[in-house]
Amino acid sequence: MASSAALAGKEPGRKDIQLVIGASSLGTIFEWYDFFIYGTLAPIIGRVFFPAGNPTMELLLSLAGFAIGFGFRPLGAVLFGYLGDRLGRKYTFLVTITLMGLGTAAIGFVPPEAAIGIAAPVIIILLRIVQGLALGGEYGGAAIYVSEHAPDGRRGYFTSFIQASVAGGFILSILVVLGTKSMVSAEAWDAWGWRIPFIFSLLLLAVSLYMRLKLNESPVFKAMKEAGETSANPLKESFTYPGNKRRIFVALFGIAAGLTVIWYTAMYGVLFFLTGPQRVDNSVAEIVVGVGALGGLFWFVFFGWLSDRIGRKKPILIGYAATLVLLFPLFHMLGNAANPGLAEAARRAPVVVTGSDCSYSPFAKEQTTDCGKALDMLSKRGVSYKTVEAGGQGQTQIRIGDKVLSDNNAGALDAALADAGYDLERVRPSGKNIAIIIIAILGLSALSGATYGPVAALLSELFPPRIRYSSMSIPYHIGTGYFGGFLPLVSQYIVAKTGDHYAGLWYTFAVVLVALLVTLFGLKETRWQSLDAA
Repeated sequence: MASSAALAGKEPGRKDIQLVIGASSLGTIFEWYDFFIYGTLAPIIGRVFFPAGNPTMELLLSLAGFAIGFGFRPLGAVLFGYLGDRLGRKYTFLVTITLMGLGTAAIGFVPPEAAIGIAAPVIIILLRIVQGLALGGEYGGAAIYVSEHAPDGRRGYFTSFIQASVAGGFILSILVVLGTKSMVSAEAWDAWGWRIPFIFSLLLLAVSLYMRLKLNESPVFKAMKEAGETSANPLKESFTYPGNKRRIFVALFGIAAGLTVIWYTAMYGVLFFLTGPQRVDNSVAEIVVGVGALGGLFWFVFFGWLSDRIGRKKPILIGYAATLVLLFPLFHMLGNAANPGLAEAARRAPVVVTGSDCSYSPFAKEQTTDCGKALDMLSKRGVSYKTVEAGGQGQTQIRIGDKVLSDNNAGALDAALADAGYDLERVRPSGKNIAIIIIAILGLSALSGATYGPVAALLSELFPPRIRYSSMSIPYHIGTGYFGGFLPLVSQYIVAKTGDHYAGLWYTFAVVLVALLVTLFGLKETRWQSLDAA
């Protein structure tokens, strides 16, 4: 069987392949940069556009906006998947990157809520929807475009650069934020400097369009079009083509959902964990996570390359199983290294709140019970705690180690926490501890690389060419959009609700467990599937 890249009558040369991978990967980096810059700056977004007078609530509201963008990715997958299967791969992902770049830059020009009121958060949400629609068509287009140019024996390796470029977008977002911070004062950054990374996307858009306009249409699509074999209705056919419903189910729950929660936990989960409950200086945390993510790019390429030799399924299953075993230990490793003083204080003098009706709502402006008010004070300070429900109408009691607070007010709480060794100021970990943090991030990146590296090739091989763009994009973006996009919001809500800094990891654990079972029993190996096979 000739490689899929040769279908149009000529095998692409080395320079052709380099241009295909380079332009597709660079565009993907830029487009994901546009999407991730919002998440990287979520605390500022919350303060400027969703002011609530409560840092926890502001963060959750901004993360809700982050999640909304992901929520619209499946609709973008339907729209642009249809266009990609009907009109072609190249022009579809030219449209998606243009929408993404313009939508991101526009966020940098939106006036704050203090200036235009409710219109500000409404505009932000609308722009997030535009971003979500655009991103719903981007990944499938880039991944399929590279897959359909790659020789059959090197598809995993070539497409792994698309996978790594998603992490590259996250790294670029951190680098641009750090670079902007270094050029303006802290006051200017808080006032207007944070807008520069959004506006910077206009430059990235120009570069990406320049690169992608040099590309030719995918050889597989050209061959189908010349033979008159393109689908008349790829969306409908995606759900009526023999065996495709099962493939979509496996791609959604076995592949997309599992890999995305691991990836977001390894990147955003770590960043929020360090800057939130661990009280690490924001710039230090961003640098450390950026360095760890940069080093972790190797894993995506390595496991893509490995999948060309041992198959796509094995690395993914190994990555899922390893995640279930290592997820909590790696995060405890992070916590102990990031802020050892705070970790030791929590072990030596744990905080226990006893009371009746100890319900706590992170979204409420004011808690309605005494116990809820006590939990709210602890949550705002990022202090971990446990609750003990007392029967009847017992008085709420805050115990820190062996000391019980006589007054449940902010001043008494701060004094008692300080006496118990809880230093809530921002910290800069030692060089040794930073090295440990980076090692933990590299471990998490390896888990992500094992499950993410082979996936572009796998999903391209899983679906028939005439409906590949739609069939691949729909489950991928439902899985990543809902399971992954809502991960920061859900995990941070669980942390705020329970008072346990590690409790949000159970969301990741549960999704990965389901993905492991679905992949183990539902996925057939695709490594030897030719991309021109219907």
